[in-house]
Amino acid sequence: MQALTELKSHKEQLQNWKNTLADAQALLELLQLEEDLLLLEEAENNLQILRQQLDQWELQQLLAGPYDKTGAVLTINTGAGGTDAQDWAEMLLRMYTRWSEQQGYKVQLAELSEGDEAGIKSATLEIEGRYAYGYLKSEKGTHRLVRISPFNANGKRQTSFAGVEVMPLLDHEVQLEIPEKDLDISTSRSGGKGGQNVNKVETAVRIVHLPTRLAVRCTQERSQLQNKEKAMALLKAKLLVIAQEQKAQEIADIRGDIVEAAWGNQIRNYVFHPYQMVKDLRTGQETTAIGNVMDGDLDSFIGAYLRQENQVGS
Repeated sequence: MQALTELKSHKEQLQNWKNTLADAQALLELLQLEEDLLLLEEAENNLQILRQQLDQWELQQLLAGPYDKTGAVLTINTGAGGTDAQDWAEMLLRMYTRWSEQQGYKVQLAELSEGDEAGIKSATLEIEGRYAYGYLKSEKGTHRLVRISPFNANGKRQTSFAGVEVMPLLDHEVQLEIPEKDLDISTSRSGGKGGQNVNKVETAVRIVHLPTRLAVRCTQERSQLQNKEKAMALLKAKLLVIAQEQKAQEIADIRGDIVEAAWGNQIRNYVFHPYQMVKDLRTGQETTAIGNVMDGDLDSFIGAYLRQENQVGS
């Protein structure tokens, strides 16, 4: 049924493209008879939209991984840099939320740990939408910020880091059995602001996969059971992605040393001072429009990564 729905969607998309081309052709024929700047602008806008849709379709053809068509779970963790790093993590949370909303995806905050003075220590977003994981897997790694610190009384330049993890949002059809003896499950109060149960009942759940020391935490649901279910889904997604990266046949074959590597995997620099530049160190893609990037304009970086990975793999 899912395959049939997908074929119908492709057919409708193709027909829409044909209609857009036919409309543009009709407008051009009218322009040959009489010059009209409004008609010309309409034709150009329609073709620009078509070009963007075709570019997106081209990228989607590169997403052939087993989970690329699924939603995504994106986790941000503070790295080195103290309060600046916690503020940076919150800036990234806003950036990815904006990007997801611009794609028409549904975004839900699954976990949030607030910073000591400002920002956040960690956060997890669940992003529901077709190809969300395929696009966002390019964001996995360490993101480095250089700026004049608003938390430094002397106005000195500060470098800070945040780590991003991306996993597929699994549905119930994905089966992965993890022995109970391999799990360490603990509960705590969720903390934060508001809510009847917050700071009163231990609803937050943290699960550690003992063989790899991989840990996940879920705090945003109202009950401990709901948080436990979400935490288990996050853990399974992490294990599956890492197993795929390490070409492990079984979950038990995953090497814990790679799981624990947190920093040293820097993928992108965001420089606010002494100049403005965002540069991806893997692809060389860069832009000076740093404000647009922080508002969620990530498509050029995602596209460059996917095209490069396709060239490497071919």
